[in-house]
Amino acid sequence: MKRIKLFLCTAMLLTACSDSLLDVKNENTYTDETYFKTKTQFNEAIIATYTVFSHMGMMSREWYFIFDLLANEAERSSALVGTELQLTDYSFTNNNEDIVGLWSSLYRMIFRANLALKVMETWQPADGSEETLKKQYIAEAHWLRGFAYFNLVTNWGRVPLKLTYDDSKTNSSPRASVEELWKVVESEFSLAIPDLPVEYPSDQKGRATKGAAIGFLGRTYLFQKKYDQAITELTRLTAAPFTYALDPSYDHLFGEDNINTPEVLFAVNHTYTTSNTQYYMFGGWEGEDGKTFHTGRAQEYGFNDWENVTISNALVAAHQYNDPATGAAGYLDPRAALTFYGSKANGGDTEYCDYCAAGPIPFPFDFYSNRYRKYEPYESQKYTEAPMSGINTHVMRYADVLLMLAESHIEKGSPDVAKGISYINQVRNRPSVKAKNYASSLSQSEARTALRRERRIELAGEQSRWFDLIRWGIAKETLNAEHPAGPGQEPFLDKHVLLPIPIAERNSNQALAADVANDWN
Repeated sequence: MKRIKLFLCTAMLLTACSDSLLDVKNENTYTDETYFKTKTQFNEAIIATYTVFSHMGMMSREWYFIFDLLANEAERSSALVGTELQLTDYSFTNNNEDIVGLWSSLYRMIFRANLALKVMETWQPADGSEETLKKQYIAEAHWLRGFAYFNLVTNWGRVPLKLTYDDSKTNSSPRASVEELWKVVESEFSLAIPDLPVEYPSDQKGRATKGAAIGFLGRTYLFQKKYDQAITELTRLTAAPFTYALDPSYDHLFGEDNINTPEVLFAVNHTYTTSNTQYYMFGGWEGEDGKTFHTGRAQEYGFNDWENVTISNALVAAHQYNDPATGAAGYLDPRAALTFYGSKANGGDTEYCDYCAAGPIPFPFDFYSNRYRKYEPYESQKYTEAPMSGINTHVMRYADVLLMLAESHIEKGSPDVAKGISYINQVRNRPSVKAKNYASSLSQSEARTALRRERRIELAGEQSRWFDLIRWGIAKETLNAEHPAGPGQEPFLDKHVLLPIPIAERNSNQALAADVANDWN
């Protein structure tokens, strides 16, 4: 420092040089205490929290790999290597980059939500409209923090709890109990509900709504087996002021304009803006062009493109089951042709490019076998061209709400089972699907089987099955049956029902490090 001061004094010909010269405050810099002054800037605090949905481990890339591969919704192809390959053969460890990215991003979401809640305390609204905005932004911060903790407790169990901005800046934090974490999740969504709007203007779509908060509160109760409370919350979404409905077109749910579906409660909205950052999902978020928010799924799953994974054989097989009306074997669910390209025998779509200028092209099943159709653009273009898909990622949609209601009623037992079956049949009666209905006289065990199959088929490839298998307590037996251990395939072990605590977190958080068993969780 003395050398720098000497140089400065010499350069200024020793005119008025002093220690205070180097302590001048730069008025062009900001801190969390000085930046947030206007409603635009307070909104930026919330938008920055939503932006985490595009970060490592989240919906622009790793999210679909993590949960599709762990749950055998997708299987490896020859192109799959390294980090993602570890997820499908269960050889991943506590430094798997995808899992580390998920952990880091969820806590980054909490950090930013905590910052937003802190700076909102300084906001003195100028009028009633600003007061409404302030309440909305606070509610959104609670919803986002609830989302993060929901995914932390379901995937890691006991984790550190950071509920203030100061907590977020503290490295050494002990793990909270699962019970305490669930209470926090319930509280966050409950706090969000009153001040979130039922809907937003078209230019604000993608923000959490009142329905999204109610839906996630219902999901939170379901995961804790609080079925009566889940039913109370989820039933609210079936009546006014809400207008959710099953989209008549199953295809529309997974196309570029699915932001307009009446079915979405919450979706991560993807958009592609410039070729400068088309590969940003590999870690380039918040770089030169923060407006780019696309996803790489179409390119990475696409059979005519990178083809890193295929749809799993077990998922394809699940679309064929006993006829719900007659009990005869070999019924093909109509959603097979809307979910994967395949053969006539397995019910998959046998043509692609139906809307291309040159007309339909036979799907080369003998070469490719079965490949994903959902979230792909192959009905309107032959190739995806680049990882720049703008197809939104569904996080919760109305069909999921109906199936959560079905599960809650079925798990309560008679006489609620018949009510649960009616919700399953609502989903099956979508105009573009029209699958055969189940009889209302099914036993609880039969209805449970139907419900679990329905969730697998309806929500295939939507990163739902992992959470379902863990919630139902059948992950180990199911996945080892579908993925028999052998050369190149590790068994699914008891420890895998929770993800490993990242080694970097243990190195920086001594209070947590002392509470990790067997180098895992």
